[in-house]
Amino acid sequence: MSHYDLIIVGTGSAGLPAGMYASRYKIKNLVIGKEPGGALATSHRVENWPGELGASGADIMGRFEAHAKASGSEVLYGSVASVTMPKPHFFEVKTDAGETFTSDFVILATGNGYKHLGVPGEDRLLGAGVSYCATCDGNFFRKKEVVMVGGGDAAFTEALYLAELCAKVTILIRGDKARAEDIWVEKAKANPKVEIRYNAVPMEILGAAKVEGVQLKDGSVVKCDGVFVAIGSLPQTSLVDHLGVAKDETGCIIVDSAQRTNVPGLFAAGDITTGSHKFRQTIMSAAEGCLAAHCVHEEMLKR
Repeated sequence: MSHYDLIIVGTGSAGLPAGMYASRYKIKNLVIGKEPGGALATSHRVENWPGELGASGADIMGRFEAHAKASGSEVLYGSVASVTMPKPHFFEVKTDAGETFTSDFVILATGNGYKHLGVPGEDRLLGAGVSYCATCDGNFFRKKEVVMVGGGDAAFTEALYLAELCAKVTILIRGDKARAEDIWVEKAKANPKVEIRYNAVPMEILGAAKVEGVQLKDGSVVKCDGVFVAIGSLPQTSLVDHLGVAKDETGCIIVDSAQRTNVPGLFAAGDITTGSHKFRQTIMSAAEGCLAAHCVHEEMLKR
């Protein structure tokens, strides 16, 4: 069993920068996460990371990982099964592979999970035309017609990526306006392969063995070969629920200005927190991760 000053749970936009800063403070740290880069790694194109006019999320997160490792962080890829606190300022982190690690501090940076539509056919046809990641599965739909459900930045940017591959992309927006930045909406409107439909509420995903279409509330059917869903996300915080971590009404962990939770020794960073007013952007997650590592260092100096 290995002991660390700090264990960081999450290898995304908050976790890897937290590891990099912790290492710069000479804090012995381990960063554990299910996959490299977290959610951003699946983004086709990122244009709002300072100093980067345009790059894939995978490229950016690859540099995050390299920086953390070069600074001295240990990075382990695998699923975390549990985070417990047998005694004050002593955490046990266990993985699905049966490994156990201990630490004095933990930074939770687990990010968000995909929201589901909750309509018939969605779960049944997952992997048979239903997807939550365009960059993961887009290549399977080359020269085919697909639907993108959602009205935010993620839906529009992924729809534009799919338009590079597919014959047609229909964006279904359940309300009467898009929530995405104007630049993405205008790009979508200017793309001849993209159609935007407003007040289009999916009621069922149709198909026997594979997706064949989407039944809308108004009775119409949008025929398609694939359905991509980008309607938001939910904070992935269940690992620490049993510790009595305080959350707001949306499930985000309440943190103070130092990224501290109400549980001594437990910090949180990124999309799962209330710290950045829920402005879910990479720059905010990275900043929170760095701040959390800095404040862990300050806590260590007091001990």
